[in-house]
Amino acid sequence: MRGLKKRRRIQIIVLAFVSLALATALVGWSMRDGINFFRSPSQVLSDPPRDGEVFRLGGLVEEGSLVRGQGETVRFRVTDGGASVPATFAGILPDLFGEGEGMVGTGRMESDVFVASEVLAKHDETYMPKEVVDALKEQGVYQPAE
Repeated sequence: MRGLKKRRRIQIIVLAFVSLALATALVGWSMRDGINFFRSPSQVLSDPPRDGEVFRLGGLVEEGSLVRGQGETVRFRVTDGGASVPATFAGILPDLFGEGEGMVGTGRMESDVFVASEVLAKHDETYMPKEVVDALKEQGVYQPAE
């Protein structure tokens, strides 16, 4: 009788661990496309993303690179001071988007050009996303707002 209770307890514990592992695997699998990793231009050039991988690119809009085309397509370059990545966006840009300003875009690489599906600009003169600040500090070009 005692051996049967002990065996039943062990079976329940093993079943609980297997269920937990399966649930964790299912959650991870379902979120694989919903997680967008942040990358700086230097990281994009040193370790290019996989084909079709959606990620966030952040940095400063390079001075002299902003070109508004015909229609809604805008071309610009994103830089972190050490590297620069060409980017395009088709849509309406935020009012505070401009050359020398911080930005974060979500999109994917297509033939060495970052095609953004969403572009966010800093919302005032002092705020910049933490990831962008860290990338700029890493390149030694970050200058805090005064």
